[in-house]
Amino acid sequence: MRAMILAAGYGNRMRPLTDHTPKPLLEAGGKPLIEHLIEGLSRAGFDELVINTGWLGEQLPARLGDGERFGARIRWSHEGTPLETAGGILRALPMLGDEPFALVNGDIWTDYDFSRLNRDLAADRAHLVLVDNPAHHADGDFHLTEQGRVRDNGAARLTYAGIACLHPALFHGLASGEQKLAPLLRAAMADERVSGEHHQGQWWDIGTPRRLEQLDQFLRVRAVGSGGAGELDG
Repeated sequence: MRAMILAAGYGNRMRPLTDHTPKPLLEAGGKPLIEHLIEGLSRAGFDELVINTGWLGEQLPARLGDGERFGARIRWSHEGTPLETAGGILRALPMLGDEPFALVNGDIWTDYDFSRLNRDLAADRAHLVLVDNPAHHADGDFHLTEQGRVRDNGAARLTYAGIACLHPALFHGLASGEQKLAPLLRAAMADERVSGEHHQGQWWDIGTPRRLEQLDQFLRVRAVGSGGAGELDG
């Protein structure tokens, strides 16, 4: 399976940190956010990665290269002016192929096991990873049933983690340009074609400089506790 990492956004809420650095290259625990994700995907067997770029996008391939040092192959989808999520995925689909692929936001950190995204989806169009609602998103996004189906209704909601397995057919008929992902997912939910799971481990949405600082502290303490302080210092 292939995976796509979304890395094209402006990172406006992270300014001034993102004035000269794209958000996925901001560091926590001694390395850029996106490197944590690439390493996690590579460990899970995803060795074909597509990364889209937008704001300050030339810095990403300059830093990450072709992926060889991560044990993966990275292909780049350069957008220039960032597209919305679905528009960016649609542009990258020729590189992602005809089979389901993993999708990960480039501005999160998690201990989720990405190998769980190796799915054929059967008749579904998407499989979403949901997490407990953080304080900054208390109302959540979608409801997860006991049968593992995701719905957009008034029942108790969880937050979409920015981690999914998507079928390319989800984007069939979509016009190119700035297109959002949420309406496509909601339409698939209405057709009962979205499954999901509740990840109850670590998940950090790096939406503010303060959260980046907190994640950095968490990872450094975690590394010391596991005897890995030297790795961060290097």
